[in-house]
Amino acid sequence: MFDFGISELMIIAVVGLIVIGPERLPRAARTLGHVFGRMQRYVTEIKADINREVELDELRKLQTSMKEAAQEIEESVSKQVNFIEDEVKQAETETRKSVEEAVKPAAGINLMHSLNPPDYPEEASGESSSEPVDAQQTPKESDSDAPPPTKTDNQA
Repeated sequence: MFDFGISELMIIAVVGLIVIGPERLPRAARTLGHVFGRMQRYVTEIKADINREVELDELRKLQTSMKEAAQEIEESVSKQVNFIEDEVKQAETETRKSVEEAVKPAAGINLMHSLNPPDYPEEASGESSSEPVDAQQTPKESDSDAPPPTKTDNQA
């Protein structure tokens, strides 16, 4: 901050000793040291504030550029999505037209007949249905292949 050499400090000390006097010189030097320390702290605080403001300004610029980049990306993606949606709609329209053109020649065919086949009589499943089925029919002893009933622990 100040560029003092040893010779200049000696001259200041001699002048101070003559002007202030030997009794008050130590107290004046101490007060001068405190003032000088306060000035250094004040200058350091100002430098730190300036550095913080510069960093904040850089961060604001960075934030602005990031917002602009994000907005450009969003617009680009939006354009691509719109383009793809238009392509899909166009493909859908073309597909519908081709399906309609394919269906027009087949208009003479009875589509209802192909979708709902006529009811055919049920075929016999190999069993003769000429015998009536009696729901309360008891099994014959000779037809029974089941083992004879056994007593369980509860019946005993």
